[in-house]
Amino acid sequence: MPELFSVEEAGHFREEVRNYILGGHSSFLLDFGTCRFIDSTGLGVIVSSYKKCVETGGTIRLTGMNDNVRKIFELTRLTHVFEII
Repeated sequence: MPELFSVEEAGHFREEVRNYILGGHSSFLLDFGTCRFIDSTGLGVIVSSYKKCVETGGTIRLTGMNDNVRKIFELTRLTHVFEII
């Protein structure tokens, strides 16, 4: 994941995931080890990508979150949606 996952990076991420799904991949582990910030657009792209993965029998799991990024997922209650390891 990029250091700042916001509007600029979201479109690129969406296309990458879409291409992987079209290529037959449906499960992903997103490493947030270098990500310091995520905005609502970044969250939205991850959620929509998750939905597409689930439709094809896959999932998205998250790892390596720092406290600031984890707090955003907690505040938006996305910790109930994603498996965070």
